[in-house]
Amino acid sequence: MITTLLQAQTGLGQFQTFLPMILIIVVFYFFMIRPQMKKQKDHKKYIEELGVNSKVVTTAGIHGRIVEVSETTFLVDVGSGVRIRFDKTAIALDASKAANNTEAVKK
Repeated sequence: MITTLLQAQTGLGQFQTFLPMILIIVVFYFFMIRPQMKKQKDHKKYIEELGVNSKVVTTAGIHGRIVEVSETTFLVDVGSGVRIRFDKTAIALDASKAANNTEAVKK
């Protein structure tokens, strides 16, 4: 009976040893991994919604207007007839949303 009691306490002790590590993993998931996945999903959805004449800002800070949309790239007019082709992933989500919102407010 004493050995069974000791084995039960040892099993409980091992669980208590791993409990802090399990809690850290749960905290990392809810405060770091999950929000990042949501942000990536929002960025992908926003990129799919962009079309011709949408104002965009790239991650490099280049402002322009979309002239042509292809499967993986945008052709962006940056002014004075200069057009640059950017990968869709190079569009900054927050800055592009802000650029489009200020345009809507001005009208």
